[in-house]
Amino acid sequence: MRSRNGRPAVLMDVAVLAGVSAMTVSRVLNDPDRVRAETRARVLAAVRELDYRPNQAARQLVTGRSGVLGVVSIDTTLYGPATTLYYIEQAARNAGYNVSIASLSSLNRRSMEDGVQRLRAQAVDGVIIVAPHESASEGLRHLPPEMPAVAVDAGDDIPVPVAKVDQRAGAVRVTRHLLSLGHRTVWHVAGPADWLDANGRIEGWRGVLEEAGRPVPDVVRGDWSARSGYRLGRGLAQEPEVTAVFVGNDQMALGVLRALREAGRRVPEDVSVAGFDDIPESAYYWPPLTTVRQDFGEVGRLAFHMLLDRMAGADTDGRRLVEPELVVRESTGAAPGMSVRPA
Repeated sequence: MRSRNGRPAVLMDVAVLAGVSAMTVSRVLNDPDRVRAETRARVLAAVRELDYRPNQAARQLVTGRSGVLGVVSIDTTLYGPATTLYYIEQAARNAGYNVSIASLSSLNRRSMEDGVQRLRAQAVDGVIIVAPHESASEGLRHLPPEMPAVAVDAGDDIPVPVAKVDQRAGAVRVTRHLLSLGHRTVWHVAGPADWLDANGRIEGWRGVLEEAGRPVPDVVRGDWSARSGYRLGRGLAQEPEVTAVFVGNDQMALGVLRALREAGRRVPEDVSVAGFDDIPESAYYWPPLTTVRQDFGEVGRLAFHMLLDRMAGADTDGRRLVEPELVVRESTGAAPGMSVRPA
């Protein structure tokens, strides 16, 4: 944390480098939504260049806030929750906030209350809760009313604002894509029953098939891992009528692809396979995977700004949905015996 003179950088150094007043720098660090985006970006660039660290004790005396935000999340390396957590932390740090994370082994009422209490002991200004499990709903209904809070990937019947990707819309897009290729129906490999994302994808998939008057195969459930996708894929590979499979995430889709290859079922000539998430590796599967891209960065930024609104006393109840994007690659194609251009 050094100024250009070699001493630790202070707020005025940031102001001089950014070409703004010290008051503007203070506003960017403490109340960023009151500053124009262009000015805010210039100040934050100066903060990064000088590696400036605000004096948290002084900041708390002036603003009545600690400058620390809490995040409660399930302890997982799964791509979706882990990536969302990364972008929440990035958005907060870019705005001058520190982040304290409470990682939990499960998201039920007791564990969530414990996690929130640990964060309250650190005098956090507000809390973001990444809550993708059905079991998290009860805990979200019993948060301390004085604690500003926002949830990510939570259910609809909770008393705090929610930021999430529209899982149902993503499933609708990929299922319609597969039907447009001439497939009679679409099989679905879903995630665990207690995951809200998995159930939203089932709703979208089933709704499209029912609306189109197509058969609705039984759902088979994995655990998000490539291993479970491989196990379930071996069963699907033995069913000649299976020509299109929508898999609930890209890791399970990797397992399905291997199972089909081992069984001599070509992708996409015999079976089309699509996933969900668009993990960085999915473009390099063989064949490259058609999937649904979730904008986790937008979800993280949205959750952060919703929390700032709550901290400012604004009424931000309700849900904010981020639209997913269908990414078509070589793993999906016309149904056997058909010649259809992808929709």
